[in-house]
Formats: sequence, structure tokens, C-alpha cells
Amino acid sequence: MVTTQALSNQRIIGDPYLHLQINSQTQILLPMTMTKEVLIIASSRLTIMPNMPPFFLGLLNQRSRIFWVVDLAKLLNISSLKLDSQQYSIAIIHSGKKALALAVEKVMGVSRFSKDRIESPLNTVKPDLIPYLQGCILDEKQLFFMVDPEAILNAPLLSR
Repeated sequence: MVTTQALSNQRIIGDPYLHLQINSQTQILLPMTMTKEVLIIASSRLTIMPNMPPFFLGLLNQRSRIFWVVDLAKLLNISSLKLDSQQYSIAIIHSGKKALALAVEKVMGVSRFSKDRIESPLNTVKPDLIPYLQGCILDEKQLFFMVDPEAILNAPLLSR
């Protein structure tokens, strides 16, 4: 039986964020409220589209819905996934009717952080990354980028 005290303690711990590793040095957090689904797919499930920017990996048919799959690290101009990979870790984000599948190196799980721990990304990251961030969190010598899913979904690079 869950007590009121236990529920109260969960709220104190912080808000839930999907913890993703986009390359060996970079870890990001996505608000769970905007995360629709997390899955691992075989690369063969993607339909490659010709003449697309290099961060588009292809189209994914998931539960009778089509999603663009984007290499998040490449979109953010940080690095790139291994293109010869046999499978991809995917986080599907959504807002209203917009949805996008983000391919990342690894899904690490769910982490909880209090909003008061979020710091400004200014002077911490490259300037071209700032429009896509809500902030940063430093936790036990690990820097997490708090990604803004709305900014990703509305990225000018995606509307070309």
C-alpha cells in the first residue's frame, strides 16, 4: 500500500526525465511528459529516404504511424551515430500533433531531478546548442543537457 508520505517523498525527489546517452561524452535529459515511447529497433526497419540532410536516418512505421527518425547527436551538431549499426535506440517525443523519433546511442533509464537544479547553459555549451536546451544539470561530476523537446520539434533544420 502506498502511503501519502511515500507519494510526498516522490515529489520531493524531483521530476522524471528520460536519460539518454547521445555519444560517449554527452548525456541528455528529456521531460517524460513529452516522451511518447522508447524502443530499440533493427536498422532494417527504417525506410531510407533519398536527398535528405545527413541527420535524417529514415522513416519508421510504429503502431500504424509514420515517424521521421533523426540522429539527435548529428542534429545538435555534436557527433554522429555509427551508421553501420544493426539497431537503434529510439525515443519518440511529441507535442500536440507533432512527433519525432530521436535515435541515440543508448537509453539509460529514467532519472529524477528537481527543477531548481537546472542551471543556465550559457558559457557551458557551444552557442549553436543553446536554442535546443532548457538548461544543464551537474550531478556527481556528470553534466546533463536538459533538452527542450519543443525546440527540437520546431527546429528550423527539420522544416526544410
